[in-house]
Amino acid sequence: MPVVKFLRQRPQLTLLLLAILLAVLPFLVGASLGKSWIRVLDFALLYVLLALGLNIVVGYAGLLDLGYIAFYALGAYLYAWLASPHFGLHLPFWAILPLGALLAGLFGVLLGAPTLRLRGDYLAIVTLGFGEIIRIFMNNLNAPVNITNGPQGMNLIDPIAFGDFAFKGTHHVFGIAFSSAHLYYYLFLACVLLAMLIALRLQDSRIGRAWAAIREDEVAAAAMGINTRNVKLLAFAMGAVFGGLAGGLFAAFQGFISPESFGLMESIMVLCMIVLGGMGNIPGVILGAVLLTVLPEALRYIGDAQRALLGHVAVDPADLRMLLFGCALILMMLFRPEGLLPSRRRQRELHPEEGPGEHASLYDSRG
Repeated sequence: MPVVKFLRQRPQLTLLLLAILLAVLPFLVGASLGKSWIRVLDFALLYVLLALGLNIVVGYAGLLDLGYIAFYALGAYLYAWLASPHFGLHLPFWAILPLGALLAGLFGVLLGAPTLRLRGDYLAIVTLGFGEIIRIFMNNLNAPVNITNGPQGMNLIDPIAFGDFAFKGTHHVFGIAFSSAHLYYYLFLACVLLAMLIALRLQDSRIGRAWAAIREDEVAAAAMGINTRNVKLLAFAMGAVFGGLAGGLFAAFQGFISPESFGLMESIMVLCMIVLGGMGNIPGVILGAVLLTVLPEALRYIGDAQRALLGHVAVDPADLRMLLFGCALILMMLFRPEGLLPSRRRQRELHPEEGPGEHASLYDSRG
């Protein structure tokens, strides 16, 4: 297309236009779709952050983790413990968010250490069990000492605040009204951009090459002198740090958390995001996270469409949404298993006939 070719030849102009679009996006979305969609946009950014973290573990290192949402829960609960009336502590967010990320990273190492020899299905089962153990602990640690408030969850969690400026209510800056959802959008966007930068640097680093080597052939990687134990533990820890950070932001944004927010379905959904978008490829991961966050919300309007056509709701929109979601995943696996925006390496693996030819480099580190 002429427009795409024009923008590719001018990367600085493309970046400027993209920055302007991201800056005004919440206002465009709020004006066209309604204020509730700005919160959807916020959740999309949170899921992008989670997907970028899981992509390090699954996409870069090839370690199938089905309990990733446990790190999200740890970050969220640590934020709630230290910034709510539950324990009477109200520490500032800039102290709690790093602590949540560190706690999640520590648990990432604790999960990774006993699973170093496991791969594939066995690793998936162990990590799935880890995620469920964390959720069950959060659900039952309300007696004899009330630590998590059990199934009722924890509320009245402090919002993000810079001094006296809290991300709560509506603020006017230069005559422009910024709601709480607007402010969190810009905060989450900054976190996502930082996470993207870190993920890109990791992908191109020696550590990223070591993860790729382990993913392709762990025995050969060990024979080449790569310390597979440390490199795999680092992948678990880095992914968990991203999850813990997202959890803290989620708790501050919602003001309420409960174990229901950290079930197995959430882990599967984040995994589907990176599979759908393109495992190991950051633009693909972002696309998958945004699609799987926005589409379920858009499919809620199916109920209104049924009322308009039939006069009543024949099929529950929630059930129909899951059916369409399952069908979409099956079609993806059949016709485009590498994802919507796959990495070059994965595309070559699944479609060798479309590869660059026999003279191409066998070890393309940029994937």
